[in-house]
Parts: sequence; C-alpha cells; structure tokens
Amino acid sequence: MKNLESKNSSLRQQLRSIKRKALSVTQEELILTRELQTGNSLPLVVEPTAEQIDLADWTEGNRKFIETKLLKHGAILFRGFNISAAPAFERFALTICSKLFNENGEHPRETLRANVYTPVFYPADRQLLWHNENSFNHRWPMKILFGCRQPAQQGGETPIVDSRKVFELINPKIRDRFIEKKVMYLRNYGDGLGLNWETVFRTKNRSEVEAACTKAGIDFEWKDGNRLRTRAVRPAVIKHPKTGEMSWFNQAQHWHPACLDPQTRKSLYSSLQEENLPRNCYYGDGTSIEDSFMEEICQIYQQLEVCFPWEQGDVLVLDNVLTAHGRNPFVGKRQLLVAMGDLTSFEDIRD
Repeated sequence: MKNLESKNSSLRQQLRSIKRKALSVTQEELILTRELQTGNSLPLVVEPTAEQIDLADWTEGNRKFIETKLLKHGAILFRGFNISAAPAFERFALTICSKLFNENGEHPRETLRANVYTPVFYPADRQLLWHNENSFNHRWPMKILFGCRQPAQQGGETPIVDSRKVFELINPKIRDRFIEKKVMYLRNYGDGLGLNWETVFRTKNRSEVEAACTKAGIDFEWKDGNRLRTRAVRPAVIKHPKTGEMSWFNQAQHWHPACLDPQTRKSLYSSLQEENLPRNCYYGDGTSIEDSFMEEICQIYQQLEVCFPWEQGDVLVLDNVLTAHGRNPFVGKRQLLVAMGDLTSFEDIRD
C-alpha cells in the first residue's frame, strides 16, 4: 500500500513538472483542397476544416497561396464558407482584388453594393455562351467573382472553360488567322434592339461619347435618328502577364451570328441587314469570319467546359484571362452576386 502511494506521489510530481504547450494550427490546416471532378484541375475546390472560419480573414493571411493556386488552376471554388450576403461577398472580394470595378454600362444589372452587382440580364431560357469578361473592351478585369445567394430550381450553372486549352486545341490554321488579323467588334446603338448608347456610355452628350471612343481605340460614326455605330479591333489571343501562357481571349462566339441559336438568328435576319445587327464581328481587316470556323471554336468550348450545380454560399473566383465562363438556361429564381477587379488593358499587357 505504501509502495502504491509512493508511486502515485512520484507520478503527480512528474505531471506537475511537464510544461503545458499551446497547440498551434497553421493557416493551411484550416482548409482542405481537392479537385471538383477527378482528373480535371478546373476548378480547385477550397473547403473549411471547421465551422465558423471567416473566409475574408483567412484570405488576408493567405493571399500568396490563393494567387499561386489561381494562376495554376484558373478558377477556385470556395465551398462551405456560407458567403451569401452582399456585404460579406464584397468584403471577401476586396481581399482578392486590390480594387473592384464599380462602373460598367455594358449590361443592365442591379447594383447591390458599391462594388457588387447581379449578373447581366439574359433570358432564362437561353444559353449565354462562354466568354472572357469584357475582352472586347479597351479595359477589362483580371479577376471576376461569383457568389451564390440562391441556386436555380433547375439549371443555371456557370460553365467554365480553360482558355489555355482552347488556344491549344483550335486548328492552327484558324488560330493563326485570328492571331494575324485580330477581331473587329461592330456594334449598332439605337435601332430598337440592344442597349442604346446613352446607357452604355452613361451620357447623353455626343462629345463625351466621341472622347470616350477615341480614348478606348473605338472608331465611331453617327447615323440618322440619333443612332451610333462603333467598330473596335482587339486581339484574339494574349499572353498572360504573370504566367506567360497563351490564352484564347476574345468574344467572337458572343458576337458572331453563326453562334446565335437558330430562332434568334432567323428573327434578326428577317428584319435587319447584316451591317445593322445589334452586334457582329469580323476579322480586324473587316473581312468575314467563316461560319465553319466559329462552329469549330464553339465545339471546342463545349468539349472543354466544366459544369457543376451551384450550392448556396458558394463563391467562384476566376482569373479572367485563363478562364472563360457562361451561363446555362434555368428554371425558377436564381440569385447570384458578381464582382470584378484588378482592371487592366491590352496596352498594360503589352507593356
């Protein structure tokens, strides 16, 4: 009995002599990463390992990690962090982007916060084809973010496509033609279809429109009836400023009539001549882009697209040069948040 008491006393003394050590958890241990689809690196999925992890706070200490992964994968899907309110989404977006883009007259949207929008309005029963955001413009965002407040009852996914792979898979004959000639985007304002020039340029002053066009490298002509026609020649392919990778970076499939659904195309051509379509595109020298070329390009996008159903609270971050996006038709109410940041231009890329 005495021996037992002696042993217990000795054990207690040993335990008292052991210093308590604080357990530390590294920032990367707070998240898990995985492929969304086996064998496909696009997008990288980032999920929390515990509840109540504040995504914006975590991002503040892990910007280099996120930037490295985004340049590698082109897209990151943050899932399980429950970012479904505009203020929280904007706060997170500001940790990803040095500055958010808060002026965009190109598309009718509802502004939810100073830097947060609803997606562009587009009929729910139509597919919005893959594109790199604002790649037809003089200036465009390096990053675009989407947040899911409420997924659609059916459909409404945001398909994404690796623009590097599009560049690689396009027939060299087609690719070289676009590289050499570039893309001319032609636009008609005020013909009763599409947005008017006052909305896009955010002014009713013609002189201000002309100044904006000149600054952005856009040719313009005023037509009868307060109508405007513009032409802008932009690259079809660019090199990513950080990775040096070649990317198929244009919106030809968004503008070319061959890519319209048959019903829309028939309706437009029944009432308008080709030069008066709301949007159209040509090679940079003004010659026509072959329908067969555009059909082949669309087939490559279709082949490469990655599609997944939205979950409430999801946040998707895209490198806008490396990854194109679209929108599938949907049924029911669909609520997404959109933010864009880190504006750059073709001149910045060349420099």
